[in-house]
Amino acid sequence: MNILVMAGTKDAVNIIKMLSKSENEYSHHNNSLNILATTTTPYGADLAKNAGASEVISQPMPQEELEDLIEKRDIGILIDATHPFAAKATENAIGAKNKCSIKYIRYERPSIDFSSAKGIHRAISFEEAGKIACKILKKNKNVLHLAGVSTIKQVLKYVPREHLVVRILPNTTSIKKCDKIGLLGSNIIAMQGVFSIELNQAIMNEYDAGVIISKESGKTGGVLEKVDAALKLGLDVVLVIRPEIKELNNEIVVNNLKELDKLLKSIFIQNK
Repeated sequence: MNILVMAGTKDAVNIIKMLSKSENEYSHHNNSLNILATTTTPYGADLAKNAGASEVISQPMPQEELEDLIEKRDIGILIDATHPFAAKATENAIGAKNKCSIKYIRYERPSIDFSSAKGIHRAISFEEAGKIACKILKKNKNVLHLAGVSTIKQVLKYVPREHLVVRILPNTTSIKKCDKIGLLGSNIIAMQGVFSIELNQAIMNEYDAGVIISKESGKTGGVLEKVDAALKLGLDVVLVIRPEIKELNNEIVVNNLKELDKLLKSIFIQNK
């Protein structure tokens, strides 16, 4: 059985580890197991490879290329473990799955309900998040952007560069993107998380944050620690909610590894 894992997240790393660890158990039902992973960055590719993927393809995967890959590699199961905000990737995956008639499983990390928390402003896009942050930002304070390097440009349409501090992954790709859009080194924090509440608070204090911007990326993405840290310091939080992906309404969606493991075993038994 050839399994394709659309990776690039911590969830995907854990899925690949689970598949590798349980390979003998799965192969008992289905002869052998080959794990192919796709990522959009070399950093994500290294994580997938180290987790146990047999092969990793590191490049963006439009639907047609994904279809070709599925056909050429005889993929039987596609596990979509892309980020909750990577809506286009999930839409491409479902389109390719329909065209190639293979099993599709969406691994969707659970959401966190912040509806009862005070001090949280919800936004449906990063442009809106930037607009809200700019309106509520107090004089001489900064906006701390904790939502990934690819979303900074949208926020900068409203937040002045000198008042935007970004926390990004410590790799050359992310730093080059920041440099390209004109952010100074003094406004860039290159660190790899997830971080504790205490460390988040220390960073917020050190960089005079008045507002933070984050994605509603779930527990795995560290959003709980970010929000708790900010609210305990009396800061405003602009939280960008997840995009709705209508194509998922009729698909199989799992939220944890145990559920995924049980589902895979049932598929392997059926295909035995």
